[in-house]
Amino acid sequence: MVNFTSSTYQLKREILSFSNKISFKLSMPERKFNADMTYGILAAQSCLLTDIVDQLHENSKKTNSVERLTRHLSNGIPVRALHSYLSLVRKWAPDDPIIHIDDSDIVKPDGYKFEALGLVRDGSKSTNTKTVYQKGYHVTEACFLTHNNHPVSIFSKIHSAKEKNFTSVNDITFDAMQRAQPSLEKPLSLWTEAMMTTRCS
Repeated sequence: MVNFTSSTYQLKREILSFSNKISFKLSMPERKFNADMTYGILAAQSCLLTDIVDQLHENSKKTNSVERLTRHLSNGIPVRALHSYLSLVRKWAPDDPIIHIDDSDIVKPDGYKFEALGLVRDGSKSTNTKTVYQKGYHVTEACFLTHNNHPVSIFSKIHSAKEKNFTSVNDITFDAMQRAQPSLEKPLSLWTEAMMTTRCS
């Protein structure tokens, strides 16, 4: 039991240490939020705010803690935190990193009150001869492989054609490339060539 408790605290220290490397330039409330989310998601093995709050063991009411996390999430990712994260993970990338960009979808066929719920091609039900559309969202992910072939995320965004300022999926994909290119030092032309080769193959 002692060894289990010691291992748990050691893991928590490592998680919080990683969180601090990303958020050290942020305000104290933002740093706490970043630490709470990082630890809470890993401890709960869930992205649900109610599950995350259960792992934080705060003295405040659960609804108040959920509202606090929701309020911070609505502000988006602070630019300074994003730059700190990209600078940190750049150390794990090889000189010529392999970049994986994936445009996928999340299907919500029974959803009615989701914000900006649009129509997407259901990749799990569509075939070469039949295209199935469902209510849902587009998802754009980008990651690179470390020296040990471990994937590290550099871009992740859920988006919809129903959003007010939406232009196209391709624009979101290029946003992913533009965001990470300065930190990964990979010429944008090579990214574009690789992306078009993958999409056309």
